[in-house]
Amino acid sequence: MTHSRSTDARERIVRCPGCRGDSVYGPGNAYRPFCSQRCKLADLGAWASEQFRMPAQDPPDDPPDDADPRRAH
Repeated sequence: MTHSRSTDARERIVRCPGCRGDSVYGPGNAYRPFCSQRCKLADLGAWASEQFRMPAQDPPDDPPDDADPRRAH
């Protein structure tokens, strides 16, 4: 006989973004979508230390001041 974990109809099992294990996504899990406080705090620490960044292109170089036609000589 296999044992299955019963969940409320409002809950579902998702993958924890921290450890990639199973996590109950519902009102019974205060750390959702994480499986535990440990995973939630590890993620918060990564955000605080700026480990999550969006790739960005360097802005174009500004032309030299003398190349600006609006500048009066």
